[in-house]
Amino acid sequence: MHRSAAVVCHDKSSLKALGSALESLGIELTACTSGREALEMVVSGECGTLIVDFDLPGAEEVIRMAALLPPTQKPALLAVASRVWPGTGQAFQSGASRILYRPLDADQLKDALKSSAKRAHKTKRKSARYEMKTLVYLEHDSVTTPGISIDIGEHGMAVQATEPIPVTSNLPFRCVLPGTDFTLQGHADVIWASDQGRAGLFFSKLTAASKKHLKTWLHKRSHHKDGAHELIPPTDVEVHYAATE
Repeated sequence: MHRSAAVVCHDKSSLKALGSALESLGIELTACTSGREALEMVVSGECGTLIVDFDLPGAEEVIRMAALLPPTQKPALLAVASRVWPGTGQAFQSGASRILYRPLDADQLKDALKSSAKRAHKTKRKSARYEMKTLVYLEHDSVTTPGISIDIGEHGMAVQATEPIPVTSNLPFRCVLPGTDFTLQGHADVIWASDQGRAGLFFSKLTAASKKHLKTWLHKRSHHKDGAHELIPPTDVEVHYAATE
């Protein structure tokens, strides 16, 4: 994890509290004078955390832009806001993982920073993914939604469903691994989704047998490097990201 946090905040007391909390976690605070400066740090990979004061003009756009990055590059995203501010819902809608309410509390800050950094690290999947075309069945609210897988890796897969998939956690799924008679099944977190039915699934739970068969299946295809790539959202459609806790 990058030991630096880009912070867009002009309130001195908030900056002081953030600085102390970050320092206790071994993270260096970099105060940015503008959202553009912070985004440049994010895009260049210079920070693992982005904290934006949502009382500032343009704050929502800064978080929204950072949230468009693929999971492998996206930092932990936090918003600072007043408790009485009516637009805190916009912070989550734009992609923020946590809201830090004023007056900032040291324990609250440390908990938010730790959990957000852990979540961001969890979604940075470095293992290769391979093309896989097979029918996938997703269960949500007692309804089965069919789809076709696009690619798969050790920790997740991308799918194209017949209808939009909700951004949710622990979504039951099942599919047959191509070339085998084994049914891969478990639960997954939908970390991004489009209105056209495409979605990225991060495996939250797989059966022991599913883990074993998937690992074997992927190993056999690891010799064909041309088919390997990372799971990233499509660039031709608007996608929605999960708001992490």
